[in-house]
Amino acid sequence: QVQLVESGGGLVQPGGSLRLSCVASGGNFREYDMGWFHQAPGKERQFVGAIGAYFGRPIYQDSVKGRFTISTDNAKNMVFLQMNSLKSDDTGVYYCAARYRRIEQSFWGEKDVNSWGQGTQVTVSS
Repeated sequence: QVQLVESGGGLVQPGGSLRLSCVASGGNFREYDMGWFHQAPGKERQFVGAIGAYFGRPIYQDSVKGRFTISTDNAKNMVFLQMNSLKSDDTGVYYCAARYRRIEQSFWGEKDVNSWGQGTQVTVSS
């Protein structure tokens, strides 16, 4: 099964930007849809967005639409989460996730995920 490792988290000011990275290994990167989840302190993990392997078309939760962008670098087996206009509510752990590719694209639940990254901490604070 594909293994995932996230990086790029840290402390950022409100309104600032941060880019998270996730590298995949142990599987064919092009056979997986790639997604991101967010877990706020004391809350359950929630779907942020994903990008499909077949068409490369991202989908996003309304709360991040227009602020976050998901992209891939297939040559490096990597997926990125570019986060702009960050808010305090964006604080928490971000997880990279992989799901075996599908033509149909919809919001993911945790049970859809085949592989999880270890998570990277993002703190938005003054």
